[in-house]
Amino acid sequence: MAWLELGKKKIYMNFTRALATTSRRHVVGSSFASIFAEQYVYASARRTPDFINRSYLGAAGFCSGTKECGIRCFHASSQVWAKSDAAYGLKTPKKEKYVRRGSRNQPPVEAPYVPRNVAATKSNPDKTIEIFEGMTLVELAKRTGKSLSSLQDILTNVGEKIESEFDPLGMDIAELAAMEVGVNVKRLHSTEGSEILPRPAVVTVMGHVDHGKTSLLDALRQTSVAAREAGGITQHLGAFVVGMSSGASITFLDTPGHAAFSAMRARGAAVTDIVVLVVAADDGVMPQTLEAVSHAKSANVPIVVAINKCDKPGANPEKVKLQLASEGLLLEEMGGDIQVVEVSAIKKTGLDNLEVALLLQADMMDLKARFDGPAQAYVVEARLDKGRGPLVTTIVKEGTLVCGQHVVVGSQWGKIRAIKDAAGRSTQQATPAMPVEIEGLRGLPMAGDDVIAVHSEERARMLSSGRKKKFEEDRLRGKMVQNIPTSSDDTEEVPLRVELPVIVKGDVQGTVQAVTDALTTLNSPQVSVNIVHVGVGPISQSDVDLAQACGACIVGFNVKSPPISLSQAATRASIKVIVHRVIYHLLEDIANLIIEKAPGTSETHVAGQAEVLNIFEVKGSKSKGPDVKIAGCKVVEGLVNRSATMRLLRSGELVFEGPCSSLKREKQDVDSVKKGTECGLVISNCHDFQIGDVIQCLEQVVRKPKFIKSESGAVRIEC
Repeated sequence: MAWLELGKKKIYMNFTRALATTSRRHVVGSSFASIFAEQYVYASARRTPDFINRSYLGAAGFCSGTKECGIRCFHASSQVWAKSDAAYGLKTPKKEKYVRRGSRNQPPVEAPYVPRNVAATKSNPDKTIEIFEGMTLVELAKRTGKSLSSLQDILTNVGEKIESEFDPLGMDIAELAAMEVGVNVKRLHSTEGSEILPRPAVVTVMGHVDHGKTSLLDALRQTSVAAREAGGITQHLGAFVVGMSSGASITFLDTPGHAAFSAMRARGAAVTDIVVLVVAADDGVMPQTLEAVSHAKSANVPIVVAINKCDKPGANPEKVKLQLASEGLLLEEMGGDIQVVEVSAIKKTGLDNLEVALLLQADMMDLKARFDGPAQAYVVEARLDKGRGPLVTTIVKEGTLVCGQHVVVGSQWGKIRAIKDAAGRSTQQATPAMPVEIEGLRGLPMAGDDVIAVHSEERARMLSSGRKKKFEEDRLRGKMVQNIPTSSDDTEEVPLRVELPVIVKGDVQGTVQAVTDALTTLNSPQVSVNIVHVGVGPISQSDVDLAQACGACIVGFNVKSPPISLSQAATRASIKVIVHRVIYHLLEDIANLIIEKAPGTSETHVAGQAEVLNIFEVKGSKSKGPDVKIAGCKVVEGLVNRSATMRLLRSGELVFEGPCSSLKREKQDVDSVKKGTECGLVISNCHDFQIGDVIQCLEQVVRKPKFIKSESGAVRIEC
C-alpha cells in the first residue's frame, strides 16, 4: 500500500498548489481580498485529504466489485447517464436553426396599417349611475365597477380624507370620483325631512309653425311678443309667469315651431309638467304637430289640445279632432283623457276654458316640490350680454336659488351676482317653478344644462374642471370613432366631395345650437358642411381672422350687422358673411352657397337628333387622304354641334359612337345646325351609314344639386 500513500501525497500537493494559484488570480487588488483568499485556500486544503481518501476508496471498491461507489462509479453509472437535466430542475436549451441575417441595406417590409379598435374600449362613457347624498365608498365602487383602492386614490388626489370605506360621501365628491373613472352620473335628491309644498305648474306651448302659439300666449298675458319676433315666427325659447283670472299663476314656456328648432322643443318637453298642443283649425295636423306629440310622449307629460283660429271662415275643428284621434291621441269626447279646448287668440274667445283645463290638470297631478335645501334648476336659454356678461335663463325645479350662492352650470361655474324674474325685477331668491335670469357665471353654459348649488368656491372649481375634462374626453372619443376608416372595396368609385367650413354666431345659445343642427342637415354626398366654430355674440375681428385661416364663411343669426371696417376687411379677404334674422332666409342662402360650391354630377344628354336622308362618298387620294362617307341629314330635334360626340342608331340599336370630324351646311363649315335644317355630317372612322339611320348629338352636362324645402319648413339638398 506504499504506492497508494505516495500517490495521495502527490495529488494533495498538486491540488493545493492549483487551488491557491486560481484563488490569487481571481482575487486581486486589496489586502482584505488577499487575506480572504489565503483563508479560503487553507480551509480547502484541510478538506482535501478527506476528498482524496474517499475517491481512492471508491476506486478500490469499484475495482474489487463492491457496492460502494466513489466518483468513478458515479460517472460510470448507466442510470445517471440515462437521466436528463430536467430531472434536476435544469432547462435544456433548444437547438435553433441558424438563419443568416440579411443585408442591412434591404428596405423595411411594408405592412398594412390596422387602426386601433376604439369602439371596443367605448364602454364606460355610455354608463350612467345614480348617486345620492350620503352614499358610501363601497356603494360607489359597486355602481362604478371599480376597486376601492382606485377610488380611494382619486379621493386622496382631490383632497378628500376618508377614514373608512363606510363613511358617507357628499354628492359632489361622488360625482368627481365617478367622472374620474369615466362614468356619467345622475343625481338623486332625497326629500326626507324637507319642506314639501305645492308649486305652480310649468306649461309648455308646442305645435306647428304659424299655428298661433305665441299669439295665444299674448292673449293670455295681454302682451305682444309675436310682433317683436323677426318674420312673425318664434325663434327663441321664452319663459314667463302668467297670472290667471282665478288668482293662480302658471309658468309658460313658448317653443318655436320651425323644423330647425327641434332641440328647443325637446328641452321644453323635458322640463314641463303639461304640454299645450296648439293646432290651427284651418290647417290641421302638420309634421311639427306630430313631433310635439312624440316629445310629450317620450317625456311622459300629459297633453291639453288647444284648437286655435276657430274664428276663421275655413276652420274645421271636427276634422282636427279626427286627425288627432287617428294619430293615437285619446280625446275626452271619444272616451279618452285628453282635454280639447276651442280658442281664438285674435278674438280672445275660449281662454277661460283653457285656463280651467290647465288648472284642473295641475290639480289632478298634485304638483309639489322641495322648497328648502340646495337648489336644482334647468337652463332654458343662455346668452352673452356686452355689459353684464353671461346671462342664463333657468327654471328652478327643487330647492331655493339664493343670490350669492356658488353654482355649477354644466361645465361652467360662478357666484350668483343678481337674480331677475320674468318681468325684469331684481329678487334675492327663486323658488320652484319660477323662471329667473341669473348672472355671475365665468363662462356661457349650454342650453339644457343643470344648475347645481354647491357650498364653496373650491368645490365649484373642482366640479367645473372635472366636467370640462370629461366633456373633452367624450368629444375626442367621438372624433376618433368618426375618423375610423370604414372597410370598402378599392374598386368602388368614391364620389368627389368638397368641404364648406362655417363659423356660426348667434344671439343666444339655443339658437346657435338650432342653426348648427339645421346646417348639418344640409350635408350632401358632394358637399360636407363643417362647423369650425360656434359662439354667442356679435361677429368680431377674431371670427374674421379664423375664417381667413381656414377659408370659412361666417353665418350670423339674430346678431347685429358687423361694422363697416369689419365688413371691408372680410371683403378684402374674400370671406362671405351671411347675416339674417329669419331662419328661412338663412337656410336658403346657405343652401345656395352649397349648390354653388358643389362640383356637380357629370351626365350625358341628347342635345339633338338628325335623320340620314342620303349618303355621299368622296374618293380619297394620296394628298386628300382615304375615302370619306358623308351622311346627308336633316335635324329633326334640338341642336347638332360639331364639337359633340355622335351616336349612330339603327332600328333603335347602337351601331357606332365617335366624334364628329366635319359638319357642313350648303358647302360651308358650321359649328352647329338647328332643328329643321339639312346638313352634311362626317363621323370619324365610321363608314357604315344607311338611309333611315338616326344620329344623336351627345353632350356632357354638369348637374348641380337642388335645394328642396318642404311644407313643414324642413330643408335638404338633393343631388
